[in-house]
Amino acid sequence: MDITAAVATAVGADFSVEQVALDGPAEGEVLVEIKGVGLCHTDLAAKDGHLPFPLPGVFGHEGSGIVRAVGTGVTKVAEGDSVLLSFASCGDCTQCRRDEPSYCQNFMPLNFGGARPGGPSALTRGGEALGSDFFGQSSFATHALAHERNVVKVDADLPLEILGPLGCGVQTGAGAVLRSFDCPAGSSLLVLGGGSVGQSAVLAAAARELDTIVVVEPMASRRELALSLGATHALDPADGPIDEQVRAILADGVEYAIDTTGVAPVVQQAVAALAQRGSLGIIGVPSDPEAALSLGLIQAQVIGITVKGIVEGDSDPDVFLPELIELYRAGRFPFDKLVTTMPLSEINEAVAAQHRGEAVKIVLIP
Repeated sequence: MDITAAVATAVGADFSVEQVALDGPAEGEVLVEIKGVGLCHTDLAAKDGHLPFPLPGVFGHEGSGIVRAVGTGVTKVAEGDSVLLSFASCGDCTQCRRDEPSYCQNFMPLNFGGARPGGPSALTRGGEALGSDFFGQSSFATHALAHERNVVKVDADLPLEILGPLGCGVQTGAGAVLRSFDCPAGSSLLVLGGGSVGQSAVLAAAARELDTIVVVEPMASRRELALSLGATHALDPADGPIDEQVRAILADGVEYAIDTTGVAPVVQQAVAALAQRGSLGIIGVPSDPEAALSLGLIQAQVIGITVKGIVEGDSDPDVFLPELIELYRAGRFPFDKLVTTMPLSEINEAVAAQHRGEAVKIVLIP
């Protein structure tokens, strides 16, 4: 079928919104009419060559929409169902069998391979194969092919157009608090970065009723947003070293810290802000693939710190996304306050607006 998609033509180039061809669903696949798709830092990192993906190709991995057809063997959803799309996983490896699909041993080929697993690309343009199946979906388009494992059925009465970010950025930040660290009520949290992932962590921390929620963010508007969402303190990194500012609030340091920036010197300051036996979660994707964290071995032993890499908030989407939706329904997780909608046709303007900090999470509407 012919669809409209935002094609990334070359590393660093603007998106080109044009007509391309999409195959019908094969065995285990689900054809989804996209109603909304989040614009995520990971899409842009891949477009700019910081993550592997064949170009020209179609990104987009925070899609939501309506099932229009299913391939043979699909029983999880049916035509007409409302669905969220999330990351792809194999279901067969050790981690998937432990219900830890975000650490699927086949995560990289399934999410960044650029084609159907073991097969050709599902997208073509003038007979030329395009990179497809990004995070098992490539949803910067009017329609996308997903897989039974990475679709989650949701109630039809929900605001489907804005739900897509739950499938990646929101579940990543929220999951870091609620799943990766399972931060207990009354504990303390430092969030580095006030983008959509960081603000989602704030929402989750407020829902979990942490006592101290500190956000570090250079943009004043995002600091104000964090405070409105439940942060107890919002710090400007220009006001001094992060660890010193944090210890002015909590002399012993914070129990948990989550970095969404991927900037090594920032992460280093977070380590210095940790309390005894504190935990640091690394979420942000660095622009430099060689970026590294320097950790004093004696310091790590004496303080007893934990450093944990976090993928997708340790989420099992089939379990965690319904939990977030229930919190949203209860008024305890208003992620919609992060969302600004724009037409898919204006994707390049949306990228520029997000870079300028004019929006926290843009959802593109085909």
